Amino acid sequence: MDELEKMLLLQIADLHKVPDGAYNIRKNGEGDGRRSTENIQINTKTDGKSGIDIIVKPETKNESVHIPVVITKTDYRETVYNDFYIGENADVLIIAGCGIHNCGVQTAEHSGVHTFHVAKNARVRYVEKHYGSGDGNGENVMNPSTVLYLDEGARVEMETTQIKGVDSTVRSTRAKLAAGANLVIKEKIYTHGKQLAKTDFCVDLDGAGAGADVVSRSVAAGQSLQEFVSRINGNSKCHGHTECDAIIMNGARVTAVPELTANCVDAELIHEAAIGKIAGEQLTKLMTLGLSEQQAEEQIIKGFLS
Repeated sequence: MDELEKMLLLQIADLHKVPDGAYNIRKNGEGDGRRSTENIQINTKTDGKSGIDIIVKPETKNESVHIPVVITKTDYRETVYNDFYIGENADVLIIAGCGIHNCGVQTAEHSGVHTFHVAKNARVRYVEKHYGSGDGNGENVMNPSTVLYLDEGARVEMETTQIKGVDSTVRSTRAKLAAGANLVIKEKIYTHGKQLAKTDFCVDLDGAGAGADVVSRSVAAGQSLQEFVSRINGNSKCHGHTECDAIIMNGARVTAVPELTANCVDAELIHEAAIGKIAGEQLTKLMTLGLSEQQAEEQIIKGFLS
């Protein structure tokens, strides 16, 4: 990889070198390196779709999988399908993400469909970062879709971050939880200019004792537009919580739509939504310490999204 591609990998996966453990690196639609391990197998799909199958053996512990995507072409579009099969009682870290550097005038687009089959009592921590750059007028477009099936007692923690430079994104997450399963989602998004970000969560709490905690924090600056929709369906004795906190600046617009449906008398569901500007007293306090107004705003935003 050249220096530009290494920079993208660093931004989306914190990689300075080839990672330890299992990995699959995709560059401009082609494989650029792959390694399986004794407990984690990565296979090219054989059903005609572009993508990979990641198979984690039962009881696998303290192992990781890196599957970053790097795009440096303009006028390029791809859709990739990755399926994860996590065995019983496994506990793994999965680091994904996409970085696009577009120096042309045409669009560069990556759409990724990730489907997780998480077996009984398995644990997954899934980290996904999106980053865009480039000195051309072409748009960087990323549309991630995530589908999760959690068996009894399974747990998934998702951390999704849109760092900067993504002109348009539509983010879809669908999840179905069996008895005792637990899902935690933490989303962070920053938009500026005329960027668009839409988030759509839908979680079905089907089994007794299932739980979900869906939290989105975002900053909308410039003339950007953000839309957040979160639906939790309580179909059993369960607990669900959804929260959207947004800072709005300049001429941006933010819409938050939390939706709860209780289909069981023992479903406990909570939603919270807050949209507002940076408090003046916060700016004043930091400016008295010697920061400019812009520097103070940057510090507040950094702390809010940390």
